[in-house]
Amino acid sequence: MEAFDDIRRSVKSLCAGFPGEYWRTLDAERAYPIAFVEALTQAGFLAALIPEEYGGSGLPLAAACVILETIQAEGCNGAACHAQMYTMGTILRHGSAEQKAHLLPQLAKGTVRLQAFGVTEPSSGTDTTAIRTFARRIGDHYVINGQKVFTSRAEHSDMMLLLARTTPRDQLRRKSDGLSVFLVDLREAVGISLRPIRTMMNHATCEVFIDTLHVPATNLIGEEGKGFRYILDSMNAERILIAAECIGDARWFIRKAADYARERVVFGHPIGRNQGVQFPIARAYAATEAAALMVKKAAALFDAHAPCGAEANMAKLLAAEASWQTADMCVQTHGGYGFAEQFDVERKFRETRLYQVAPVSTNMILAYLGEHVLHLPKSY
Repeated sequence: MEAFDDIRRSVKSLCAGFPGEYWRTLDAERAYPIAFVEALTQAGFLAALIPEEYGGSGLPLAAACVILETIQAEGCNGAACHAQMYTMGTILRHGSAEQKAHLLPQLAKGTVRLQAFGVTEPSSGTDTTAIRTFARRIGDHYVINGQKVFTSRAEHSDMMLLLARTTPRDQLRRKSDGLSVFLVDLREAVGISLRPIRTMMNHATCEVFIDTLHVPATNLIGEEGKGFRYILDSMNAERILIAAECIGDARWFIRKAADYARERVVFGHPIGRNQGVQFPIARAYAATEAAALMVKKAAALFDAHAPCGAEANMAKLLAAEASWQTADMCVQTHGGYGFAEQFDVERKFRETRLYQVAPVSTNMILAYLGEHVLHLPKSY
């Protein structure tokens, strides 16, 4: 725990150099936080999960959770760079020795960014096995055609982890077979075009159009057709890490609301003395601390290479709900000032709302738990 406490202090110190004014300016300009991401890179935080032999810190996922939670708790936004952590689940566990030796040292040094995860498509949404992007093997290359949507940070990434079909779905008994994962070098790619999607928060996401993209066969991760299993490691890591971010958001909202409730005087006394103000803050705090325990449990299972699908999903569900509960409470506590940009509450309110939907919606998590944990009939 002492090592993690040191990490928390270091991240907090770094974030102090990027106060609310920095994020408000970026939000107004819809700009990517280049300076913030560079600072995290130079401090080694984005290389936390990369093994030491490749130049990284070799830390467990639990440490990465601390990094991202602290970023959010300090009022910053880790969504600008968190993919470089959760994509490690696929690369470290399923990448070849040659792929890791080539890519990981560059990621650790910060000379290459792996920030894009190309999975979701307009016609498939949450049904990953229904994707249509297709990769056909021709000699020593794959030729890929298709489209992705809500591929965040592709404009600011050098590499992308891309999921594509390599066997038509109608030729398979199991729809999760026939999917493959590729490392795509966006710097050299001919046949990829990006179209930014403007959203309610400053979240660099876009559509990706893929037209006759040639990818070397050496960029295939693991075995052809086994990609769905490979990306589950990244998806579980993604859900756990984003759950940690939600915990950080929730703690920021609670601190912000409690501070305001102590200082704001109406009718001659602090509003925090009123149970109508105090109880929602206390209830949000309890929900946050309970969700934080599930995040810790899920991270521990992931680090132990134990099955953690249910725990990763529950961590994401509970943490996202806690962060949204605290966000709503914080706005209500501030009243009209909760909508004023200078307090940062409305910005963080918009940012944390995303996680009721992404990277997997709360309803799909409930459906997963119903079918795979409680053994109820499939609901979709």
